[in-house]
Amino acid sequence: MTFPERAAEIDLDALRHNIRHLRDVAHPARVMAVVKADAYGHGAVPVARAAVEAGAAWLGVAHVSEGVALRKAGIEAPILAWLHTSGTDFTAGVEHGLDLGISGWELEHVVASARELERPAIVHLKIDTGLGRNGCPPDRWDALLARAVEYQEAGLIRVVGIFSHLAVADEPARPETDLQVQAFREAVAAAESAGIDVEVRHLANTPATFSRPDCHFDLVRVGLGIYGLSPFSDQGSADLGLQPVMTFSTVVSNCKEVPAGQGVSYGYAYRTHKPTTLGLIPVGYGDGVPRIATGAPVLVGNRIHPVVGRIAMDQLVIDFGTTGLVDTPDSPLGKRAVLFGAADSPAVEDWAAAAQTINYEIVTRISDRVERVYLEAPREESADGYA
Repeated sequence: MTFPERAAEIDLDALRHNIRHLRDVAHPARVMAVVKADAYGHGAVPVARAAVEAGAAWLGVAHVSEGVALRKAGIEAPILAWLHTSGTDFTAGVEHGLDLGISGWELEHVVASARELERPAIVHLKIDTGLGRNGCPPDRWDALLARAVEYQEAGLIRVVGIFSHLAVADEPARPETDLQVQAFREAVAAAESAGIDVEVRHLANTPATFSRPDCHFDLVRVGLGIYGLSPFSDQGSADLGLQPVMTFSTVVSNCKEVPAGQGVSYGYAYRTHKPTTLGLIPVGYGDGVPRIATGAPVLVGNRIHPVVGRIAMDQLVIDFGTTGLVDTPDSPLGKRAVLFGAADSPAVEDWAAAAQTINYEIVTRISDRVERVYLEAPREESADGYA
């Protein structure tokens, strides 16, 4: 297989493995695969299809426009969109059969769209249990429930879910999660008392799916985990039974021997300590590589070499730490360079540490200039001709 000059290889079989593993962890709760932000940079449509094939019962997106794009790609699974603005096309959301998260003000807009289309909107009511972002404040919850029941009895909406989001589940020892779980249980009880027949209660994100089975309820919303990455600082992907899905690679585009004291890249933030060979890697912050990730690892051949000097828009430099490579059979020129990925590649977390950020951001920010290459094993056809 010939790879492009810059590639984010997306292993859909690894993704399917992660979905199946998360289904086992969450059982009997079902799994919502979160594919917002172009599936965390992995490609929303192919990832969504693979996730549903592997048993994800729902898909989750932030914006209605993301859900509509999945519908236009032919994906029929339930899709929840939960982050709206006054400019959101709620009519498109209702028309394409999306489930819509409601924190309060959106309800009237959704009802107006339902009236226009003469079909009920499917909604999930969101309670703010302590995160302080989206969600209905607890002191307004009863009023939201009353309005929702009124509209449901009028045939304008159908309330199928109650949900919230956790703030510190990636730090399992913190007590705030207990408080959020209790607040969520109280919100669900209030909804049931108001006459809402709740079909799905969902609170758990990836870290709570692994560490808090009491948060599973009917449905877990997993984002980072389906991409094979760990949300915990003290556990890696393998510790959780996950397989990283994205491998980001390119080729060494130039290499040259330089003397001691050679300045490297803008500002001369790095100078060589001895005669050495520098390698040019043709990706930079224009491709989503964090500009501040000096020291991050790049694998060439079977050795890891550090990024030196400032990362530029289109390129970065690595130091091979030795001389005598140029114009020899051992020259790294043209060899594959892996920034992060699966198997023996550097970990996404190593790049996150160098960039002082989290693994979520590293994969999500890889730009469209990096071609996505989807990998999966050939499927065997069954007797009826279907894979």
